[in-house]
Amino acid sequence: MKIRCIAIDDEPLALQQIGGYIRKTPFLESVGLFESAFQALDFLATNPVDLMFLDINMPDFNGLDFAKSLTNKPKIILTTAYSEYALEGFRIDALDYLLKPIPYPVFLKSVNKAKEWFQIKSESEPDTELFVKSEGKIVKIRIADILYVESANEYIKINLDNKEIVTTLKRLKEFEEELPAERFLRIHRSFIVHTGKIKAVERYRVILNNNVPIPVGELYREQFQEFVEKSFRK
Repeated sequence: MKIRCIAIDDEPLALQQIGGYIRKTPFLESVGLFESAFQALDFLATNPVDLMFLDINMPDFNGLDFAKSLTNKPKIILTTAYSEYALEGFRIDALDYLLKPIPYPVFLKSVNKAKEWFQIKSESEPDTELFVKSEGKIVKIRIADILYVESANEYIKINLDNKEIVTTLKRLKEFEEELPAERFLRIHRSFIVHTGKIKAVERYRVILNNNVPIPVGELYREQFQEFVEKSFRK
């Protein structure tokens, strides 16, 4: 899973540099570059973000004040030309504090620290959560609650244990990459199932805990057979 990032800086050149660094780094994904905190505020209200590169000295809305105003803030890496704000960075629980100008090796060392933080968090929380945009709002979904995921053209339908269905504009392949491979298996071009919720296996289909049958597509049968032999047979 890539780390979804935004950067906020009122200096266009500094902002473009950070944006370029993000695009250059394989495990990062740039989802927004903003020249003001107010622009970012609107974006954060409707989009999930993991990591935020935040300039401190900005007109109208100081970066530190902006960070303190957020209820569910992403992890933060501060970027500034002034070293005297380092202590404030710790007070807002920033992952790191980068002094401008920022060479790429320094940036990379910092984001590797962030990557390690997210990996540890993921490993320590087996029931991690996903955030998806559905019907104009951001919906939090516990991975443990997902029963199966179904493709519907440009959309996917996330079927939950409580029979709720969350629909979001995303391709199945893209969503598959966000799910832990040890718990989810694609068995059809249109279906991904939670392997821990398979109640029975028939010839070319599985029966899930809610008694819904899901077909096993021809292209996925060999992979599925390997899973069956490994998981269900003594």
